[in-house]
Amino acid sequence: MQKTGLAFIFLCLISACTNQPGEPASRETNKSLASLFDNYYNGRMALLPLEATQNGDNRFNDQLPIDFTDSYRAKLTAFFSAYLDSINTYNRAQLNETDRASYDIFKREMEMGLEGLKLQCLPTAMYVIDGRLPMNQFWCLPLTFGQMGSGAGAQPFHTVQDYDNWLKRAGQFPAWADSAIAYFRKSMPTGYVLPAKLVVKMIPQMQDMVVHGDVTKSLFYGPITNLPDSFPAAEKERLTAAYRTLISDQLSPAYEKLAVFLKDEYLSKARTTTGIKDVPGGPALYNYLVRYWTTTTQKPDAIYQTGLNEVARIRRIMDSVRVAVGFKGDLKAFFEHMRTGKRFMPYKKPEEVLNAFRAIQSRIEPHLKNMFGRFPRMQFEIRQTEAFRAASASAEYQPGTPDGKRPGVFYVPILDATKFNITSGMESLFLHEAIPGHHYQVSLSLEDSTLPAFRRFLWYGAYGEGWALYCESLGKELGLYQDPYQYMGALGDEIHRAIRLVVDVGMHTQNMTREQAIAYMMDNEAITEEGATAEIERYMAIPGQALSYKIGALKISELRRKYSQEMGRSFSLAAFHDEFLHYGSMPLELVENSMDGWAARK
Repeated sequence: MQKTGLAFIFLCLISACTNQPGEPASRETNKSLASLFDNYYNGRMALLPLEATQNGDNRFNDQLPIDFTDSYRAKLTAFFSAYLDSINTYNRAQLNETDRASYDIFKREMEMGLEGLKLQCLPTAMYVIDGRLPMNQFWCLPLTFGQMGSGAGAQPFHTVQDYDNWLKRAGQFPAWADSAIAYFRKSMPTGYVLPAKLVVKMIPQMQDMVVHGDVTKSLFYGPITNLPDSFPAAEKERLTAAYRTLISDQLSPAYEKLAVFLKDEYLSKARTTTGIKDVPGGPALYNYLVRYWTTTTQKPDAIYQTGLNEVARIRRIMDSVRVAVGFKGDLKAFFEHMRTGKRFMPYKKPEEVLNAFRAIQSRIEPHLKNMFGRFPRMQFEIRQTEAFRAASASAEYQPGTPDGKRPGVFYVPILDATKFNITSGMESLFLHEAIPGHHYQVSLSLEDSTLPAFRRFLWYGAYGEGWALYCESLGKELGLYQDPYQYMGALGDEIHRAIRLVVDVGMHTQNMTREQAIAYMMDNEAITEEGATAEIERYMAIPGQALSYKIGALKISELRRKYSQEMGRSFSLAAFHDEFLHYGSMPLELVENSMDGWAARK
């Protein structure tokens, strides 16, 4: 029988706390500390079962906690507090190098988690747990749930037990939806509400998950459509009937209830302002989120100025490309030419777009051996983003599992293949989201059994997204960016991340409106109004997250230059990349300390 809930968690805590204050620790791997890390990971998976499922840990696939409630956040607070007390019993100076790194990361995780919970906001690997805003249009449980329940996401549908697990998990969604409505209502009188511009996007998202009549048209019917032939006939019949009932009697009514609430009650109370500074406690929360996502102590004003400087620098390079191709108009006209020119939209079908990305993969493969000494074993696939979430989705990478049962997947949203523009930066996008960006970084961490489990699955945006953006700068070394328009696309992607520093800080700490942010983005890159709107509304929904990309990439490029200058001819780019990825996801300041040690040894 599985041990779950607080009993399981605190059993883990009790067994972990074996190293007393002042007790000497060996320079060998500290077994007590390793046990604490393992128990923490198991306890976290019990508390956050959706995260466990995402990690390929199937022990809790039947559970769906309502994690944003006051009582559940109290459990999370007790959990982090107990582990902070435990890690403080160890003498850091007596640990070996690997354990010191794990100690530093772990302690920071506990402290940041507790600080966030005091602000009723805990970012996780799945979404941000917020006691006042249970969902948004970009990143939330109802959207994640649709992907999981379709059979195309992290939730496995291989065995009869898998199918029963989903029945139990999905059966708890109506209670989750009722609680979300209750907590939205609880926050409405305080003024801590979502911007109306985001709420209007959420309503059709919820409505699209509702079916009346023919349940086979539901996204959630996908697992039944794909029932394994190996299942006994009686089980197929039972599961089919159960899934029909689940969709018609529980899931569709719950999503419809959310849609009706948002439309008829919440929308009229939503705010007309843009940034988080305009809600109670917003400035303090934004400062926390900036530290959380960038893993630095940089202040918002300094980040804003960095963004302005980077936008100006990249614009100068873009203008030189405009001149080189002989375009007579100014840069803004060049953006419009790239956005609308028919020659830049050559595709007719989604599969043609996917094949173009596969061709990019083929072109870079011969060059990768010069850049890396270690390669992931995990399989990799390119897929079209599911229709139900494509309208609000960006291209993205979803990690596979270390056991090889689920590949890493590069998802591409294709609303209309005939409007898919090659100047959008297809080559740089592939380097970022797929290879060698997220796929290499995430897979190598997952496959590194020498790291504690909590580090193998850990994610820091400044490290992971910073690495992925840095990988875009490797395009020419990987045989890409030969076409000036693809290079413009890459520059567009780079300036896009610089623009984020300006608009994210501008909206959440200054007086930049949604409309001004959209205009600023369109003035400085070749993006449609629809695309700019989706991006800006994403930053409104998850403040601070978009800062991590550029801040991380700038640090990695700085380290590459630094070590190249220090080592001279002995500098190996492959060794630098391997060493950076060797640590797994870490806060930037800890990465630099570790890399300095590597450089000194070299």
